[in-house]
Amino acid sequence: MPGNIANSTSQIIERHQLISDQMDKERLTLILKRLDQALKHHIPGDIVEFGCYLGTTSLFIARLLEASTTIRRFHVYDSFEGLPDKTIEDASVAGSDFKAGELKASKRQLIRNFKHAHLKSPLIHKAWFNELKNKDLPNQIAFAFVDSDFYHSIYNSLEMIWPRLSSGGAVIIDDYNRSSLPGATRAVNDFFTASNVRIQHQSNLAIITKP
Repeated sequence: MPGNIANSTSQIIERHQLISDQMDKERLTLILKRLDQALKHHIPGDIVEFGCYLGTTSLFIARLLEASTTIRRFHVYDSFEGLPDKTIEDASVAGSDFKAGELKASKRQLIRNFKHAHLKSPLIHKAWFNELKNKDLPNQIAFAFVDSDFYHSIYNSLEMIWPRLSSGGAVIIDDYNRSSLPGATRAVNDFFTASNVRIQHQSNLAIITKP
């Protein structure tokens, strides 16, 4: 196993292709760097991803975990039914874009993509996020990535992640400040409005570190 995870991060991104256009290497670099920090600082807990789709980001998270000298469980959560219905909080100039059922991928496809990449599959949880039970979540989370697109999906994700996130751990939310998906920004701002935390915004990602 490589002794320097930071070097492994850049090598992993350079060596492997993205399997869909739902992620780019600029955002991926930021995500893996924060995961790398959690690993290097020995933040306790598991790694979670809410909204995995085909595994575009999941595969890179798994590669970095495989390169690490620490053993972490990796959980992914998805309905595998595509996008849910929009609510008023998601209304945008995009109009009919991002319809219910779009971005649908099956659990079988996700597993197949991991096998093709010669990676161990994560712990897969198939459910709408508002249907998840306490037993479906790890007791402690070191790092979380949320790519849930719509207001209630993101808000529900944060309700489950934040109380379990270890001090010093980070949660990253995709599509922050993206005009076509305003529900993402609204969910993050609403959830943290009364919290004494800093929302770092970079490349349409909101990055929040637990005090």
